[in-house]
Amino acid sequence: MTTERRFSDSHEWFEVHEDVVTVGLTQYAVNELTDVTFVEMRPSGSSVSAGDAVGEVESVKTTSDVYSVIGGEIIEVNQAAIDDPALLNRDAAGEGWLVKIRTSDTSPIDALLDAATYEGRYPV
Repeated sequence: MTTERRFSDSHEWFEVHEDVVTVGLTQYAVNELTDVTFVEMRPSGSSVSAGDAVGEVESVKTTSDVYSVIGGEIIEVNQAAIDDPALLNRDAAGEGWLVKIRTSDTSPIDALLDAATYEGRYPV
């Protein structure tokens, strides 16, 4: 099981803590979106499958879905990011996390990009 942060080519980051995975958008994604104006996530208690959208983020430029590479149950939504979408602009990699998912299988995360590879492809 991975404990380091991993990254998808669709610009989400995933961090595993035992059976809970925290999901957020990368700084690259936030920079591409420019000013984030709206965040909507599926509610706590929702079941998700690998590949499902767990929510969406809107900016002055576009609307973008947020995807999960793992299945499980959303156990927490970052209400601070919903109440203040600009939190993603300020701290996408930290306080701007989006959802936490409890899963029985974290193995899909192992196939994602490590930080060096992601940053090599998508420099901030």
